[in-house]
Amino acid sequence: MKKWRWMAAVALSFLIAFFIVAAFIYTPEEELSTEPKESEQPAETIPAQEQQIDTDEPEEDEQESEEKEGKLSEGLREVFTSVIESARDVFIKDDLNIVAIGDSLTQGVGDSTENGGYIGILEKTFNANPNTETLNITNYGKRGNRTDQMLERMEDEKIAESLQEADLILITIGANDVMKVVKNNFTSLNYQDFVEEQEGYENRMRNIFSRVQELNPDAPVYLVGLYNPFNQYFTNIPELGKIMGDWNDISRRVTDDYEQATFIPIRDLFEGNEEELLWEEDLFHPNERGYKKMAERVLQYIREDIEQ
Repeated sequence: MKKWRWMAAVALSFLIAFFIVAAFIYTPEEELSTEPKESEQPAETIPAQEQQIDTDEPEEDEQESEEKEGKLSEGLREVFTSVIESARDVFIKDDLNIVAIGDSLTQGVGDSTENGGYIGILEKTFNANPNTETLNITNYGKRGNRTDQMLERMEDEKIAESLQEADLILITIGANDVMKVVKNNFTSLNYQDFVEEQEGYENRMRNIFSRVQELNPDAPVYLVGLYNPFNQYFTNIPELGKIMGDWNDISRRVTDDYEQATFIPIRDLFEGNEEELLWEEDLFHPNERGYKKMAERVLQYIREDIEQ
């Protein structure tokens, strides 16, 4: 009986790991801008007559749908209003040029408003501020990026030029390095698997910041830390909290060695609030409320560098 239970547990862990890896590893082919592309068209709408479902109380269903939409709209208004209010008195420097680069958290995966996650929230906040005259935010977030892939992308002429011209640089990276360890060891995952990858991760992080410093020695650089979405999936690895802490400690140690770099912690924002702040589609990426929390935290850190 124990053998069958063990086999069932392994099969379940395999299935869970597959979906986790799929959620993180998929990578689109091009960088996203926080502004919608003109060529993008809305998804084809199903004719109303094809959507109708026979029911004895259609009016009640429509009313319930309208109430849900109203609650959603109210929730989204709260997301943006809250951030804008916190920056109402910020006097943004003229011609401020911000460049964001990194993984899906920079891209904004999980933001159902499709406004670019925490980067989009910051951009809307600044542009809604009457004290802001000119501001440009360029988003090079790409879902699935690891540290090695980001290093390669930084050699792209367009990205390198953007980093050279930036007044401030925002980075999210590292979560997919953790996911690579999960992918390569998911049938026998343990704490030591992550320890063995730490040295390589630290070296790549140092290479990233050395390259940024080489391209732009004057711009302040902010690295957004990692949160821990894994506990609910890998209950057999109690060290997961320590693993994410280790990764954050490495990131903080690296930024401490570069005068222009600063580490922004966000793990505390999500701890105990996963159900409210994570995207319900995968429970790993932030939803719009999670990105709002991130935007507020980032704003606290970068405020002195963006004010006049």
